[in-house]
Amino acid sequence: MRAMYRPVSFFIGLRYTGAKRRNHFISFISLVSMIGLTLGVAVLILVLSVMNGFDRELRQRILGMVPHATLSQYQGDLENWQSLIQDTLEPMASVEGAAPYIHAQGMLTARGEVRGTLVNGIDPQWEPQVSIIQEHMPAGRLENLKPGEFGIILGDILARSLGARLGDKVTLVLPEASISVAGVFPRLKRFTVVGVFKVGAELDASMAYIHIEDAARIKRMGTAVEGVRLKFDNLFNAPYQVRDIARQLGPNYRSSDWTRTHGNLFQAIQLEKKMIGLLLFIIVAVAAFNIVSTLVMVVTDKRSDIAILRTMGASSKTIMRTFMIQGGFIGVVGTLAGTALGVLLALTVTDLVAAIERLFNIQFLSAEVYFISYLPSQLRLEDVVLICGSSLLISLLATLYPAYRAAQTRPAEALRYE
Repeated sequence: MRAMYRPVSFFIGLRYTGAKRRNHFISFISLVSMIGLTLGVAVLILVLSVMNGFDRELRQRILGMVPHATLSQYQGDLENWQSLIQDTLEPMASVEGAAPYIHAQGMLTARGEVRGTLVNGIDPQWEPQVSIIQEHMPAGRLENLKPGEFGIILGDILARSLGARLGDKVTLVLPEASISVAGVFPRLKRFTVVGVFKVGAELDASMAYIHIEDAARIKRMGTAVEGVRLKFDNLFNAPYQVRDIARQLGPNYRSSDWTRTHGNLFQAIQLEKKMIGLLLFIIVAVAAFNIVSTLVMVVTDKRSDIAILRTMGASSKTIMRTFMIQGGFIGVVGTLAGTALGVLLALTVTDLVAAIERLFNIQFLSAEVYFISYLPSQLRLEDVVLICGSSLLISLLATLYPAYRAAQTRPAEALRYE
C-alpha cells in the first residue's frame, strides 16, 4: 500500500502545480515565487563570479607586478646581492625567483605635463623571474633597457597622460637637491621612452621602469642595490617564509611582503565577497519563503480535495508528500533556471559590459580610480554547487509547514459546508 501512495502523491503534486486554479492569485504567487528564486540564484552566481574575478586579477596582475616579498638591510645598501641570490635564495625550494631592485620616487614631466611616479630600477635579465611585465608590453621590449642609455618603460596611462610615445624624451625630477655655484637645484635626468606596459590596473598610471645601473647612477649608489625582490611558490605563505629567510640571514636584514602594500585591498575584496554573498543569499531565502505562502493558500484552496483523499484512504504522509512535491517543483525549476541564467551571465558579463562601454562611449571602471579597468568574472564550480544546494535545501524546508498543515486536515470539518 505504501509503495502505491508514492507515485500517487507525485502525480497529484505535479497535477496541482500545472492545473489552472480557480483562484488565479495563487497561480500568480507561485509564478512570482519561481521568478524570485530564479533571479536570486542567478544574481548570486553572477556577483560571486565577479568577486572571484577581482580576486583573480589582484593575484595575477597586481601581485604579478609588485613583489611577493623583498629583502633589504637596515643599514646601508646591499652590496653582495649576486651571491645572496645564487648561493642562498635560489637553492630554496619555496623561492621561484629573485631579482635586484632600486626604487626612486619622483616626478616625470613631458610636454608641460607632470605626474608623480614610482621608478623601479631593474635588471632585464633577472626581472622576468619575479614580474609579469614582459608579458604585458604592447610597445617595446624589456631588453630595450640598456645600461648607460637611460631608457625608460612607462605604464600605458602614465604615457598617455604625459603625451609620450616610443622615442620621446621625458624628464625625471627627483626630490633631492644638487648644490652648485649657481645655487640649489632639484636633481634632473632626461630619459628616452623605450617601452610601454599595460596590465589594466592602477599601476599603469603610477609606475615606470629603468635599468638598475642607470638607477644606481642617479642615486649615486655605485654597484650596490637597495634590496632583492622575491617570488614564492605560494603567495599566502610569502609573509612567513620571507621572515624566516631574514632571520636566517642575520639581524641586519629586514623583510617586507605584499600584505603591507596590497593586503588591505585583498582583505577588502574577501570581506565584500562574503558580505555580498550573505545579503544575496537572504534574497534567495526570501524568494524561497514565498513558497510557504503559496502552499498555505493552496492547502486552503484544496481542503475539500484533501478531505476526499483522506476518506479514500490516503495517509497523512501521502498528503504531506503531495504538497512537498508541489513546492519542491517550484524550488527545483526556479533553482535550475536561475543556475542556467547565472552561469550564462557569469561567462559573458565581461564582454557584455565592454560592449555597453563601446556602444555608449562610457567607462564603468577607470584604472586611475580602481585597481583594474574592466569587469572581470571567474565562474567556480564549487560556488555553483553550493548555491544550488542551498537553494534546493531552503525550498524543501519551505514546504514542510504547509505540507504538515495539509496532513492535519480533518475530512469531516473540510466537507461540512461543501
